[in-house]
Amino acid sequence: MAHKAGFVSIIGKPNVGKSTLMNRLVGDKLSIITSKAQTTRHRIMGILSGDDFQVVYSDTPGILNPEYELHKSMMKFVGSSMEDADLILFVTDLYEKYEEDAIIKRLQSTDIPIILVLNKIDLAKGSQAVDKMSYWEGIISTDHNIQISALNGEGVSDLFKLILDRLPEHPPYYPKDEFTDKPERFFVSEIVREKLFLNYRKEVPYSCEVVTTDFKEDEKIIRIRVVINVERKSQRAILLGHKGERIKKVGMQARKDMETFFGKKVFLEQFIRVEPDWRKKSDKLKGFGY
Repeated sequence: MAHKAGFVSIIGKPNVGKSTLMNRLVGDKLSIITSKAQTTRHRIMGILSGDDFQVVYSDTPGILNPEYELHKSMMKFVGSSMEDADLILFVTDLYEKYEEDAIIKRLQSTDIPIILVLNKIDLAKGSQAVDKMSYWEGIISTDHNIQISALNGEGVSDLFKLILDRLPEHPPYYPKDEFTDKPERFFVSEIVREKLFLNYRKEVPYSCEVVTTDFKEDEKIIRIRVVINVERKSQRAILLGHKGERIKKVGMQARKDMETFFGKKVFLEQFIRVEPDWRKKSDKLKGFGY
């Protein structure tokens, strides 16, 4: 049997469940999942290998109209994922509506096969799902359409079959034991960033960038140090909370997830640093890996 391998780009607006779908398809928690929009900032690859296939998924930031430099960098990740894609999953849901932007225009003109994935059908009432599928069919030309619930897994196995059917014949791009292109430090930062989104409201978590500065592993324990960068002193005070109790809670939750992720005991140190307006400064963004 011929071996199939290819790159699958997962694209959609914020909050449509892209990251949940990515994690469901790969079988590992690689992308941040919260109820808040714009939590994915990078292009995160998840690699799934079998005896005769390899699927390289790319979870991308949610499509938005850039307001400052960070948003521009995020949209570049979306664009780059389309450049090398063999297949695009355009993920939408029951509530999303069409808004003209550069990414949607590219989807409308691309020659890359597109599967329209309507998520959250577990919440559908009456003809809502069918009507929404028809709505998007009039906007984007697709190779196939499917309804799923990434949350409970409904339709995901059928989607996976559609993906395999459309992969080209090709040797594996990555060793079979690899499951992502990102280093361990990246996932440390993402785990902490996820806890910030879960524990703080409004603008504060969006103003945070987490950098893993130390990752030292021995036989029994991993010693990790992270720096949480914020834009204003007032945000630093909010992160700390009374006598540092709020940031301590973040650390406890993050450490627990890290120990599950790495399968080893973790010692975690957190520091908070003020980097004024880092989201608007190209040099700072470059230093953070954007």
